[in-house]
Amino acid sequence: MISSADLSREIACGFNPVCGVDEVGRGPWAGPIVAGAAILSGNHGIEGIADSKVVARAERERIAALLHQRADVGIGIVEVAELDLIGLTAANDLAMARAIGALRRKPAFAIVDGKRRPRNLPCPCEAIIKGDAISLSIAAASIAAKVARDRLMTALAATYPHYGWETNAGYGTAKHREGLFRHGLTPHHRRSFKPIADILLKEQRIES
Repeated sequence: MISSADLSREIACGFNPVCGVDEVGRGPWAGPIVAGAAILSGNHGIEGIADSKVVARAERERIAALLHQRADVGIGIVEVAELDLIGLTAANDLAMARAIGALRRKPAFAIVDGKRRPRNLPCPCEAIIKGDAISLSIAAASIAAKVARDRLMTALAATYPHYGWETNAGYGTAKHREGLFRHGLTPHHRRSFKPIADILLKEQRIES
């Protein structure tokens, strides 16, 4: 668990407020890319905030609910059609910009999980490698984004039940591969991704 004292390091740069930003969904074969942005107050009182990858699903749901109550949280979404059009890196940056734009307060500075600074954010930013493991606000953003995307994929799974999205979140698992083999592509598959593009190419060859 990340200590609440970590927040002081984020404010120490002289900007206020500072938001943490993180995204989920870069790697899946299906579904949107989703980013979260979070501004925490020093007395938020939310225990258990950590990198979303090490927090159990039920605990993520609990923390996300408290974040929406006690913090300033924004969610940004880039759907598959737009992602395929502009590319993954640009979609990542756009989702982050939309998440920051969805905050109630305009942040003076953003700290972002990753190696590179996203382009075209609405405020100055700095990238922090493994930031979701060392920054409280980035970890909060990662949980908010993860919960939002998991809910979206679960909702899509109700309409497209053959791919296991409610559990694999669109990643290329055996269940997902089987669904593709038996039922083909959906509008929510990323056609710019090589595994999906290869399937699409095979279908075109068969038709021709």
